[in-house]
Amino acid sequence: MADGDIEEFIEQNRHLAELVDTFRTISESEKHWKSRREFLFRNINDYEDPHLDHLLALSMVWANNVFLGCRYSPVLLDKVKEMAEGIVVHDAPVFKTRDEIVKQKN
Repeated sequence: MADGDIEEFIEQNRHLAELVDTFRTISESEKHWKSRREFLFRNINDYEDPHLDHLLALSMVWANNVFLGCRYSPVLLDKVKEMAEGIVVHDAPVFKTRDEIVKQKN
């Protein structure tokens, strides 16, 4: 969804948007939240109650991978990357593993 699509979705689904906004954590920057919020909006119809906690966990996995460089199993990362397809994160940090850094120095 592009920014305009998100805004249109919010206008048409006000109650759902208010619910999603309650999931923001205190430690999330505006940029981090905006991206995770889009992830939630894109996938919420596939994870309605009682599976909403599963979606929230997947959104945190995706956001932690993108913004913090956290690593997870390849199967899990493939799943959340597929769910996030099309979400554009501007100025996302780039992370390197220790092995990549050592290799680069040689």
